[in-house]
This record gives sequence, structure tokens and C-alpha cells, in this order.
Amino acid sequence: MITRRQFLKASAAACAASAIAAVSRASERSSYQVYLPLVHAPSAPPTDTPLPPTSVPPPPPGDDSLPQILDDAPIVGPATGTDVMAINWFVPRADRSYTAFDIGAIVGAYRSIGEMVGIDWFLALAQMAHETGHLTSFWSLRPQRNPAGIGVTGEWRADPPPDREGWAYNTQRQRWERGISFPTWAEHAVPAHLGRLLAYALTDAQANDAQRELIATALAVRPLSPTLRGVAPTILGLNGRWAVPGTTYGQSIVALARRMRYGPATLDLSAPADEDGDVMHEGS
Repeated sequence: MITRRQFLKASAAACAASAIAAVSRASERSSYQVYLPLVHAPSAPPTDTPLPPTSVPPPPPGDDSLPQILDDAPIVGPATGTDVMAINWFVPRADRSYTAFDIGAIVGAYRSIGEMVGIDWFLALAQMAHETGHLTSFWSLRPQRNPAGIGVTGEWRADPPPDREGWAYNTQRQRWERGISFPTWAEHAVPAHLGRLLAYALTDAQANDAQRELIATALAVRPLSPTLRGVAPTILGLNGRWAVPGTTYGQSIVALARRMRYGPATLDLSAPADEDGDVMHEGS
């Protein structure tokens, strides 16, 4: 069995290679442009006959090889989207402090670690987008780097806490809030997020060695009640559990994953403009 240090080092190395390749693919452009003369066509004569509806463009090429995003999508399984889809979604929406290269590195970490443990990392990225307002919320920014409200219980205070461990001053809300900050994305934040998702989806008896290793890493950051282990093999199982009240938590993530996959050409782009308002309760 590989050690936790070896696992995370291998993950980080793979992330960097994946990120560079993904950003390159996402940003490819033609090296030249051709300009054609502008031709004005005569206006069509007025008519009372209604025009036929505009057809909806088909999904992007290559989607046939991807699993369908089900209404109650499984957490463990192959990715339901690609790194390029995720990068193209986050880059124009994330806070300006995150460059395209940064986004590529974060997405690459999700892909690399997710593939190692067999989790739908694209669905996890949709959860991250939902939780953080597409990387614009205070908790998702550096130096917090919290991808999914981990340890953000809703507790806050106006004055500095006596012990600032597990607290951060929210510059957006002008108050101290309880929550967990992570020193890096690839070696800390992403493993904590994906490992926690696996803990909800699987018991230790159901998990393989790599999955158990990642779960142990995540639960060392924030414990999870034993009663919640393995209760959510699908995304709707997180409703009212990952965060409260969270009555439609899973449905929101599925809808966002579909928008991330198909883009504005085929689906409505309505999406949360700010971070998810749900919070974690103790033990979740």
C-alpha cells in the first residue's frame, strides 16, 4: 500500500502535467484571421407567417463517450465531464485573483486525484462551483482555499476570537467566521474535498485501499460522524447532510454540472451568483 505522503506527491505531480495540458487545450486559437468584405443583403419582406423555432445546437463533440449526468448522479464512478469543460466554465466566472493557469491547476488536481480513487471528479467540481459561487466566495479565495464549505458552520463573531485557529476574518462580510483554511489546493484542499465525498458515499468495508487512504486524509482535517459513513452513494443523498438546510442541495449540483458540461449554447445559464448559503452542522 502506498503511504499518504507518496499518494499526495504523486497526485500533485500528475496534477501539474494535467493542468498544463488542459489549459493549452482550452486556450487553443487559430494563428491567423481571414477578413471578408461586408455584404448587405436586402431585407426580407414583412410577413405574418411565424418563423420556425431556432434549433438547439447539439452537445459538443466527444460527449458520446461521457456518461449521462443522471438526476440522482452516483458519486463514485467515471467523470461525467472533461477538464476542458470545467476550465472553460470557471475561467470567465472565477475571482480575478485566479488566473487561467490557476484554474487549470485546480481542475487538474481534481481530475488526477479523482481518477486515482474512482470518483466523479467533474460532479465534485460542480459541487465546488455551487458552494463557492464559481470561486468568488471569501472561503474559496487565497489564503482560505476552502472548496466546499468544509468546517464552515455559520458561527461568527464581530471581535477576534481568543484562539484564531479554525477562524478567518471574512473581508466580504466584515466579521470573523469559523471554517477551515487550506495551505494548498492540490495537496490539501482537493484531497480533503474528494475524500470527504467518498466518506459520505462509502463505508471502509466498501472502499478500496486508495479510497480508504484518501478518506483518512480528509477525516483527519474534519471528522465525520460514523452514522453518516456510506449514507450517500448518490448526490441526492447529500441533501440535508453535507449542509443544512440543503433540501435541494443535490438537485442544484446536478443542474450546475449539466450547465458546465453543455455550456450556454444548449442550456440556461442561470446559476448562483454567490456562494451557497447552506452551512455545515456539527458532525457533518
